[in-house]
Amino acid sequence: MFYTIKRFLRSSYADKISSTEKAELQYLTKVFPFKVSEYVLEELIDWAHRDSDPIYKLTFPRRDMLSDEHWKLLTAAKSLKEEREAVARIRHDLNPHPANQKDNIPSIGDRLFGGIQHKYKETVLFFPAQGQTCHSYCTYCFRWAQFVNLEEHKFKSKEQTELFDYLAYNKGVTDVLFTGGDPLWMSNSQLIPYLNTMIEKELQHVKNIRIGTKALAFHPERFLDEEGDVLMKKFESLQKAGKKIALMAHFSHEKELQTKKVIKAAERLKNAGVIIRTQAPLIKGINDSGALWRDMWITQVNLGMVPYYMFIERDTGAHEYFAVPLARAYQIFTEAYSQVSGLAKTVRGPSMSTDPGKVLVDGIISLGGEKKFLLKLIQSRKPELINIPFYADFDMNATWLDELNINPPWDAYLDGSQQFDREELNSIHEVA
Repeated sequence: MFYTIKRFLRSSYADKISSTEKAELQYLTKVFPFKVSEYVLEELIDWAHRDSDPIYKLTFPRRDMLSDEHWKLLTAAKSLKEEREAVARIRHDLNPHPANQKDNIPSIGDRLFGGIQHKYKETVLFFPAQGQTCHSYCTYCFRWAQFVNLEEHKFKSKEQTELFDYLAYNKGVTDVLFTGGDPLWMSNSQLIPYLNTMIEKELQHVKNIRIGTKALAFHPERFLDEEGDVLMKKFESLQKAGKKIALMAHFSHEKELQTKKVIKAAERLKNAGVIIRTQAPLIKGINDSGALWRDMWITQVNLGMVPYYMFIERDTGAHEYFAVPLARAYQIFTEAYSQVSGLAKTVRGPSMSTDPGKVLVDGIISLGGEKKFLLKLIQSRKPELINIPFYADFDMNATWLDELNINPPWDAYLDGSQQFDREELNSIHEVA
């Protein structure tokens, strides 16, 4: 069972929170999407200590997620029309599409593919329309605009032909990421036709099928019931057809890895030949601890998972409430990374998903007597920029790339006028 705000407020779970919290929730859920699975309510949240419980913070919006200005605007509305106008204004101010995501929508001639994003040469993101929701909504989700009633902010496609046609035209694509929302919200009857598209003979160049999902953390039953049985067989058949399956599992906290259902679901996926790669953003008040990330990565490795990314929370939604400064993020990552075995050192981070690509905070150094951030792109629209170092003035409070003073200027770095070139890097390597 899944709870919207109306169902939650009518349930016995609502008795566990105060009347003030209920009133605030009714306002907050007009702006932020809210849904939570019974599994999360029953097995993950510690209701006796909900104020400090990370899963409660992860799924229930808080008053402080809105600025005082936005809160007053929302609560001062005296009619439904004023309220709708306030909500629209607030959502617009919350930057619904960070990193210019709409720029990633591709086209072939005059044909626009609105359910696809193609930012990096090898990888295509596909947004099946039926999967543009989740089992539970994370309060910090950078794709929150997918789940609210703003059609102009949604990426989605109902057509398998759209995916097939675009991939058949782009022979350089090796990876397809089914994303959302959560593709595993879909029933097998909805999901499997999309997966079957991947084994068409015209798509032999597509080798890897990725599925971005929070289902393993928030609804592990998806892999354990009769639907799960069918899904495992489908994964096995796809691999026999030459496709590799990777579940890009979103785990925000170690608590999500500890239930019997999650452990059993992970085992089933592994037995079906699925690689589980784990990722999550670093979030203030939920997982901003080196010890927590250390323990989370160790637990993931013990369960046969592959730690993949620690992200910086994107500059969208309640970013100011959840953001961790870049300097602190680097400290947390380094503390955790230094205390795990090589099997967990597959993880990369802390990484920002920006318009040009994924920017890694690679170090804090002294350069010419001044403290600097050492940065580099580990994925980019321009492959020639990948792994080329650049610098930014150290700023203890900066939480995102656009808050940094980059040396040389960011535009010069991107257009290639001020950077190391490949020949210079190769000559350094040869000397070494």
